[in-house]
Amino acid sequence: MKLFIVTLLMIVSYGCTNVCSAQENKWRPGLQPQLSKDNRGVIRMVYGAGDTIFCATSSNNGQTFSNPKLVAVVKDMHLGMSRGPQLASSANYSMVAAVDKNGSVHTFCQSHSTGKWTRCKNANDVANSAPEGLMNIAADEHDNFYAVWLDIRNDKTNNICFAKTTTRGRSWSPNKLVYISPDKHVCECCKPTINVRKSDVYIQFRNWLNGSRDLYLLSSINGGKDFNQPVKLGDGTWKLNACPMDGGGLVVNDQQQVTSVWRRENKIYLSKPGETETEIASGRNCSITNPQHPIITWQEGDRLKVKDLNKNTTLNAGKGGFIKAVKTNDDKIFCAWEADGQIIFARL
Repeated sequence: MKLFIVTLLMIVSYGCTNVCSAQENKWRPGLQPQLSKDNRGVIRMVYGAGDTIFCATSSNNGQTFSNPKLVAVVKDMHLGMSRGPQLASSANYSMVAAVDKNGSVHTFCQSHSTGKWTRCKNANDVANSAPEGLMNIAADEHDNFYAVWLDIRNDKTNNICFAKTTTRGRSWSPNKLVYISPDKHVCECCKPTINVRKSDVYIQFRNWLNGSRDLYLLSSINGGKDFNQPVKLGDGTWKLNACPMDGGGLVVNDQQQVTSVWRRENKIYLSKPGETETEIASGRNCSITNPQHPIITWQEGDRLKVKDLNKNTTLNAGKGGFIKAVKTNDDKIFCAWEADGQIIFARL
């Protein structure tokens, strides 16, 4: 298969304190890119185009990518506004999950040794229980995968559902509603996020309590068998009778410390459980990656921002929406986003 090669701009060093910019690089038609990096530094980029899911792979830190491979076709797949294929990579496998508009959570697995994608069982064990299409997956170092999604099996209202697999994605544990809001449902329009470190599992979600739509953190120290009561993130609150469509993100480092980013009103905040939040910028659609060396991405109007927390540097990636990033093994930041129905990316 021929390699589709894109020359990527190498911008100025991270020693700068001003905002730096990157050249936009148009690639393929598609929406909602997701990124992962496995133990060997291989970057995978998954995205949707209509009902079709594609995956492209880079073994040289995002400098070149293979032609996209077909992962699967999911009829009537959710795609857009944080809905779309989700991606996680472990040591030896990768998983893609996607939700159709009826509410089935489809999953597909790839063996890194063969590169072949195969269909696995649906994550949800109750038919059509996830029609909102908002979900996320994660992997641990032992090729186990974990999933969280908004689920309506309880009184047809959205609450937080969890499942895991210890069979390299071939089958899922019985589903568990790990949080049911006392106000009947959580925020119905914000994607929950899951992250795993060793035997600890963390789920971030936007709640809806007494008219407030604030971020909360669920945690488990035994691989998801039991979850503690959720902890509210940050000191403030957001009284809102509308859907912000913004779930934020979290990472967990080797010391099992959680760092999360999320939006309240028109501000992006960084927070850790039990600590006061720190305002990062104005914007929306934030995410965070690379737990030992955190990288935050967000949207400010149609301009996309990338912040290296350790180096206190902010970069302009380009224009568009729903930007994601990974730290490469050669100390660059590879990011991808969508603009005008195309996948755009850059190596910063």
